[in-house]
Amino acid sequence: MRIDHRISFSRRMVQAIASAVAIATCLVASPSDAKDPFRTTNPHEIGDATEMAFRTLFEQGNYQQADLYLDEAEKVETNEPLVYAMQAAFAYLNEDWASLAGYATQTRETAQQLTTTNQLRGHLYTGVGHFLEGAHIISTEGTIKGTPKALRKLRLVLQNINAAAEISPTDPELNLIKGFMDLMLAVNLPFAEIDDAIARLENYAGPNYLAYRGIAVGYRDTKQHQKALAAVNRALEFTPNNPELFYLKAQVLVQQGLDQKNIGVLQQAQENFSQALAQAPDKFPPGLKKQLQRESDRNTRRIQEMLANAG
Repeated sequence: MRIDHRISFSRRMVQAIASAVAIATCLVASPSDAKDPFRTTNPHEIGDATEMAFRTLFEQGNYQQADLYLDEAEKVETNEPLVYAMQAAFAYLNEDWASLAGYATQTRETAQQLTTTNQLRGHLYTGVGHFLEGAHIISTEGTIKGTPKALRKLRLVLQNINAAAEISPTDPELNLIKGFMDLMLAVNLPFAEIDDAIARLENYAGPNYLAYRGIAVGYRDTKQHQKALAAVNRALEFTPNNPELFYLKAQVLVQQGLDQKNIGVLQQAQENFSQALAQAPDKFPPGLKKQLQRESDRNTRRIQEMLANAG
């Protein structure tokens, strides 16, 4: 199956940088109880508005409402680099390159300031800021011209991520973000290993919802269908109404159905496409809605062709 890797990359970028608060918020009673969904000891404070934006995005898969919450977070939580990182990710999804550049720089500069009071998160999001600046370079200058500059940014990303790892190598927030970044690099660069990223997510990352989601993506990209389905089903246990998970499950089933030439599996995929499409008009941004519809329509045509050939 052909997957639009640009859309896939951008969704995973959102997941990677948003994982600083992530989906464990859905397991607690209210935002005020969920300042740090990662750590049961030595918690790190996250603002209510920021937390609500992530909760809406990852519990409900609601990009549109999360974007509104994020605008509010930007007004009231100006010292949180995660706010600007999320804004940068949404700018990437919207192909708003000027906004991406501005928010990427704000992410990095705010994170550098945070380093004076919170070295772990400060270094972590300084790395994220450099990562986003590299994404802007590739997006505006192209792969051939932009790669040398992006690789220089990548060195700064790794330098800061490693600095955070020296402080707390098993920190779940650190390992979730690094695990998702490693997955993206493994798809786009020859020297990165998907197996290492999956192991990091499986052994150290948290919350479980995003870890399982990342694992499913890694197994999808390596066509390990049964492992991918097991992981996405585990993610669905945490957030059973998230349309992105039905979309991801449909992609895995399409791969499996095509490999096995199994129309029944493709029909299962179509059921999951339909579940995602039912919620997409109210939740997904335009680009993601279009990509979902294209993949669903393509799968419908395959099923029709297989039925016609069988008759």
